[in-house]
Amino acid sequence: MFQEKLKEQLNKNKSLFIGEESAFRSAVLIPLVQVGDEWHVLFEVRSSTMRKQPGDICFPGGRIDPTDESPLAAALRETHEELGIDPKTVTVLGELSPYIAFPSFVIYPFAGIVDYDQIILNKEEVEEVFTVPVKWLLDYKPYMHLVSIEPKPALDFPYEKIMNGTQYQWRTRSIEEWFFEYEKYTIWGLTARILKHFIEIIK
Repeated sequence: MFQEKLKEQLNKNKSLFIGEESAFRSAVLIPLVQVGDEWHVLFEVRSSTMRKQPGDICFPGGRIDPTDESPLAAALRETHEELGIDPKTVTVLGELSPYIAFPSFVIYPFAGIVDYDQIILNKEEVEEVFTVPVKWLLDYKPYMHLVSIEPKPALDFPYEKIMNGTQYQWRTRSIEEWFFEYEKYTIWGLTARILKHFIEIIK
């Protein structure tokens, strides 16, 4: 009885990773637009008045609210709020693998076609938009730099509970930061990692 009940509960578990439910969850849309007879990827430049990451280049998206039916619904809602694109007019092409930046932070990326002519910028959040040809992205080789991340326990960390106490050897890890240089724009950070994954898929 116990085995059957446990098996049933395990099969019901749909979490991608331990802690997904309590993580900061956000969703983004990789917008594809047609410019002439070429396909481009559209990017936002965040407003210089934004409290977090002003001037950074990103995809439309943001935090998944409790009222959002799904990560996709959140990505479409945020795209509407930032670019004025009606969610009903977005042709959703598919979902990419989630990006787990940290166990407490996950991003769900989607790709979809949007109508460039519909765009009305929310200037409180978006300074400008620009596009990069997909052909250029397929040919471009981004470059990478490593960033070391060192754990720093809080002052009240219970060292007395662990072997070696304050002499415990915490593991330093490195993360890859990728960079795409297009004209005057530098795409890096989470956006570059998602973009790199997207390009690798369509190659």
